[in-house]
Amino acid sequence: MQTTSTEVLKSYIFNEPIVVDAARLQPLGPAAIFMQGTKRMPGTAITKSVVANEPGGRKREEIFVDIIEKISVTFSSSGYILTSEIDGTIQMKSYLTGNPEIRLALNEDLSIGRGGESANDYRSSYGSGAVILDDCNFHESVRLDSFDMDRTLALVPPDGEFPVMNYRMTQEFKPPFHINCLIEEAGHLKAEVILKVRAEFPSNITANTVVLEMPLPKYTTRASFELEPGVTGQRTDFKGANKKLEWDLEKFVGGVEHTLRAKLTFSQELHANIIKEAGPVSMTFTIPMYNVSRLQVKYLQIAKKSSSYNPYRWVRYVTQANSYVARI
Repeated sequence: MQTTSTEVLKSYIFNEPIVVDAARLQPLGPAAIFMQGTKRMPGTAITKSVVANEPGGRKREEIFVDIIEKISVTFSSSGYILTSEIDGTIQMKSYLTGNPEIRLALNEDLSIGRGGESANDYRSSYGSGAVILDDCNFHESVRLDSFDMDRTLALVPPDGEFPVMNYRMTQEFKPPFHINCLIEEAGHLKAEVILKVRAEFPSNITANTVVLEMPLPKYTTRASFELEPGVTGQRTDFKGANKKLEWDLEKFVGGVEHTLRAKLTFSQELHANIIKEAGPVSMTFTIPMYNVSRLQVKYLQIAKKSSSYNPYRWVRYVTQANSYVARI
């Protein structure tokens, strides 16, 4: 089951959402409220209630939009992508009084469905910057009057939290992590595993709650681990009951590679090739403020009730692993 609740996701999101800086917005026009000036929320913002109070006890006018993507990728033993898919949702939570109309603009080059494209055209579109969704559906409150023309959604948000749009994408994308695994025999009743993982996203992005698991040969009785010198926030474990290696990394900074070495001891000779007895490597992670599809909220316009009405607008991105597997 996919978790898209803002309350649950807050426990995974450790960096700050982006807020539109009202002082630097352009004058209000049909498409004039864009996210040009941005500032960061204080670090305490994630742990406190999203319904903040203004001085005098008034509730603060604000709206949250979360772009949540669950990705599934399968790598071959040589590192090639065999399958890749994104299941995404644009989730909204509104604390606006009076139910004003909202206009939410997405990428202008957004396409839905393959149309008449060949498979080669479809795959090569990755480098063009176009975002191609296989299919999508919208909440019943969304009006699509101008969607075909300018990719803008209009709606009066209902109370509470709801999915504005769900979408699926199999267009080629750059996986956030590259996994390389080697396992080979290292003497009588012994073997060694070398597991390397590299973050392929920018260095200003940090993934958290990263976990890698790898089934080991069924005759494995012991595993000793060696991490890189000086690393912190990493934990290793050998699950003897189900013969699994587990590697936890609290934080994983973009552009960095981490390596784990494991020395295995077996109770008896393996009957088959060691590679057939082990793997695949599976990985779970959460990457705040990052999305692989490049789907973006370009602006969020709220109908003005008065000249002084200027609610807070928060737009947050998060990518999570659904099924992220590397064969060995």
